[in-house]
Amino acid sequence: MKLAIAVALSALITTTASVCALDTASTAESRFDPALARKLGADQRGMRQYVLVILKTGPRRMPDGEARKAMFAGHFANIGRLAKAGKLALAGPFEDSKDGWRGLFVFAVDGVDEAKKLAETDPVIVNGEMVAEYHPWYGSAALMQITELHEQLTPPK
Repeated sequence: MKLAIAVALSALITTTASVCALDTASTAESRFDPALARKLGADQRGMRQYVLVILKTGPRRMPDGEARKAMFAGHFANIGRLAKAGKLALAGPFEDSKDGWRGLFVFAVDGVDEAKKLAETDPVIVNGEMVAEYHPWYGSAALMQITELHEQLTPPK
């Protein structure tokens, strides 16, 4: 009896899994947007190349004051410029990092060399407040929509 129940349950699970897989596949096929995939730089898996940049505390902390405020204003302006240019998919700080990690960039570029050129335009890197560590990364092309979505979530000033 236990064997019959086990066989029946196994058949039910297998059938359910197969139906779910078919349903998921047909849903995915019907939702695929080739124009959006091209726009976001997606490959056949819906993925793309990025470079993950970890920003760490650098060798030269800018003293508190107007110069430091200006440096960080430039940092945020640079983030906005790179995001609007489609080169920066994601950026943000780490909170309360004890290991010197300050923030991250995810650049939508093909390689580390291009990511270095972009990071070197940032005032926190130029001034030595932070240093960058580079890692090639392969992730969802949907990440390219973060900037647009974020703008929809940010109330006007």
